[in-house]
Amino acid sequence: MQILNWGVDSAATVTEDLYQCVVTNFGPPDFWGRYLSTIPNVSDGLTLEEFRFIRDKGMKIMPIYNNFSEAIGARAGAVAARNAIFKARQLGIEEGSFVFANVERFFEVDADWIIAWVETFFSSPYRPGIYADPDEGPFNQAYCQAASMSNTVQEQTVIWSAEPEPGVTTKRKAPRIFAPSKPDCQENVWAWQYGRDADECPIDTVLMENRLFQTLV
Repeated sequence: MQILNWGVDSAATVTEDLYQCVVTNFGPPDFWGRYLSTIPNVSDGLTLEEFRFIRDKGMKIMPIYNNFSEAIGARAGAVAARNAIFKARQLGIEEGSFVFANVERFFEVDADWIIAWVETFFSSPYRPGIYADPDEGPFNQAYCQAASMSNTVQEQTVIWSAEPEPGVTTKRKAPRIFAPSKPDCQENVWAWQYGRDADECPIDTVLMENRLFQTLV
């Protein structure tokens, strides 16, 4: 039987209040996805204090890099990757961890950016992840083109899928079958954001395969 781990992600800082809101309404997360950068009106950046708080609660951290608004061109992809690697090092995120580029469905994205993101990470102590929507927007085509051009993309990239969205659940009522949408080519989809924008707390709900969970800090 496949082992799945349940967790959440949030744009907001994980405080005691937010943690208790999630535990009370949904259950204790195995991991918490957090953004590495502060972007006004979008996300609070993960701090060392928050990093320690999350770890002290017995959770792992899923790092997300979102300081970009389009994913076009090799130069931009390499710059984004270097910035994400720098942030991860600053926070003391352990080597071997995946860092996920936050590629929203409304972003422009091309194969050159994906290849540069992945190959820059491949020569770093960290590993390349991408949060994306394989169903809506240009990611599917761009990713499959990148995978056809680069074996590193095909073999090393782990995708966190944003589709489908059956809806937010508690930990106990999370989907029993891991069924995220996938690109139309060889892929490694190991995580699934199956519920967005919970009413009770400002979080999304996520399932991931245990092989990804084991790499998190």
